[in-house]
Amino acid sequence: MINRKMSESSYDNNITIERKHSHVEICLHGDVAFNGKTTGFEWFDFQHDALPEIAFSDIDLSTTFLGSKIAAPLMISSMTGGYSEAATLNQQLAEAAEHFRIPLGVGSMRQALENTSYRESFAVVRKYAPSVQIFANIGAPEIAKGLTDKEINTMLELLQADGLIVHLNAAQELFQPEGNTDFRHVLHQLSALTAKIPVPVIVKEVGCGISPSAALRLIEAGVKVIDVAGAGGISWQKVEEIRYTRQFGNDTRFSTPALEELLNWGIPTAQCLLDIRALKKEHPELKTIEIIASGGIQSGADIAKSLALGAQLAASARHMLKALHQGTLEKTIETWLNDLRAIMFLSGSASIEQLRNKRLINKQ
Repeated sequence: MINRKMSESSYDNNITIERKHSHVEICLHGDVAFNGKTTGFEWFDFQHDALPEIAFSDIDLSTTFLGSKIAAPLMISSMTGGYSEAATLNQQLAEAAEHFRIPLGVGSMRQALENTSYRESFAVVRKYAPSVQIFANIGAPEIAKGLTDKEINTMLELLQADGLIVHLNAAQELFQPEGNTDFRHVLHQLSALTAKIPVPVIVKEVGCGISPSAALRLIEAGVKVIDVAGAGGISWQKVEEIRYTRQFGNDTRFSTPALEELLNWGIPTAQCLLDIRALKKEHPELKTIEIIASGGIQSGADIAKSLALGAQLAASARHMLKALHQGTLEKTIETWLNDLRAIMFLSGSASIEQLRNKRLINKQ
C-alpha cells in the first residue's frame, strides 16, 4: 500500500522543484516584461553641474545599510534556491557579492523548511560571502500561516542571516497554477514575527510595487525596510501565465481585456519611491525606515535616480541573473558602478549622501 502522506509530500516537492527550475528558465528566455508600463525613471534627469569641483577618482560609492557599511548602494536581489542547480547559481552570486562587498538576498526558503535535501543550496551563500550582509527570504502565504520558532531559526541559521525578507506576491500567486491566494492574517502574523525575530525584517513586493498606505501599515507592524519592487521590470504574472499555459493551454480564467490589464498590474518603481518619500516627509518619526528601489533596475543611472528619489540602495535580480548566465556578472556590476560614478561626477556629488540631495528635473 502506498503511503498517502509520503506520496503527497513527494508530489508537492516535485512541483516546487519544477516551479523553481521554470522560474529561472522563463526569466532568462521568456517575454516577461511589462507591456507599455515602465519603471518611470525616464521621467527624470539630473541637473548638470558645470563646476563639479571634484576629481572623478575621489568619488566614494560607499554607504550604509541597516547600520553596516557597504561598498556601493547596490544589492543582488532575491533569486533562487531549493534545488540542486541552485547551489551553483547561489555560489556564483555570493562570490560576486563578496568581491564587490554588497548585500545579497536569497530566493524563497520555503523549500528549505519543507525538505532538508536542498538546504545546502542556501547555506552555500554564507560560505562564499562570509563578510557581507545576507538576507533570508520567505513568502507572505507562509507568514500568514504563522512560522514556528524552529522554522525562523532554521532560515536564519542556514545563512547566518543579517535579516529576513518577506516577499508580497499576491498577483503572482493569483496567476500561479498551484498558487496560494489566502492572504488573510499576513499583517497580524508579520507583527508577531517582527516582535520576536532577532534581526530586521525587510518587506518587498515582487514587481507590483508598494503604495504609501501599504508601506505605513508594514512600518506600523515593525518592518524596518521597504523594498518597493515596482512595476517596469519582471511581470511575475507573465512568468506564471507562461507556466499556466504550458500546463493547461490558453488561459480562460479571465476575460481578454482584464487579462491584459492584470498581466501589467502594478505601480511603477519611480512612483513608489516618490510616494513613500512623501510619506516619510509627512511622518518625521519614519525617518529611520530605509527604502530599497527594485523593479526594473538595469543600469547605474537607475541606481543614481533611485537614490535621489529617496532610496537607501537599489537592487536587481533579473539583470544579474542574465549576466550570470552569460558569464558577465562581474563586468555588469563594474559597468553599473562606473555609470553611477559618472552621474555623480556630472552632478557634482563626491559621495552617495551628496547624490541623495541632488535635484532631479521632472520631465513629465
